[in-house]
Amino acid sequence: MRVIQPSFEIIDHNDLLRNIELGGRVCYKSEDKMCPGSDEALISRLMNMKHESVLEHGVITVKFVTDRGVSHELVRHRLAAYSQESTRYCNYGKEKFGNEITVIDLFGAFPNSSPECRVLWQIGMNFAEETYFAMLEAGASPQEARSVLPNSTKTEVQMTANVREWRHVLRLRTHRDAHPQIRQIMIPLGDEFAKRWPVLFGDFAVQRETENDD
Repeated sequence: MRVIQPSFEIIDHNDLLRNIELGGRVCYKSEDKMCPGSDEALISRLMNMKHESVLEHGVITVKFVTDRGVSHELVRHRLAAYSQESTRYCNYGKEKFGNEITVIDLFGAFPNSSPECRVLWQIGMNFAEETYFAMLEAGASPQEARSVLPNSTKTEVQMTANVREWRHVLRLRTHRDAHPQIRQIMIPLGDEFAKRWPVLFGDFAVQRETENDD
């Protein structure tokens, strides 16, 4: 059994700022004013005006590596497209999967857990793996054997959403009351978004700094 940390990979941003700028300029028929650097200036003005519908013209795709429990929260967001690793068709007893299940380390999100909890979690993960492979050896199909896989099982989810929806997702999932495991992956994602596109996501960095000062 492998224990790994959650991660994300931003797949594509499709000339993000220029796509959004064009949508905004259609509204005001100011396409003739497009020039190098004009995208950030216009988007900043539109966001200050709360004219956020234009953000829906910009799309970002992210591939998450997380556990099944977090993925259940992630796919609840409606205005997005998802593709997810299928435990129905993936047979973790095959060589391509290393003949083992992979789980996400629980304690990256719960660093203050007791040593006893850590031992019990490890026992549970090992037992789930042993039972899964025993079912396969007994003739069960992967879609039958998956019933014993735990929430900590690693999954990969590719998510595509427009910028407005990403702002909504980050607002909910980086909040201090969100589940610690989804915050563990969404906070660094929000930071990376803010680094790449500060005009679109820079306010989340400011928001987090304010929270840390409380």
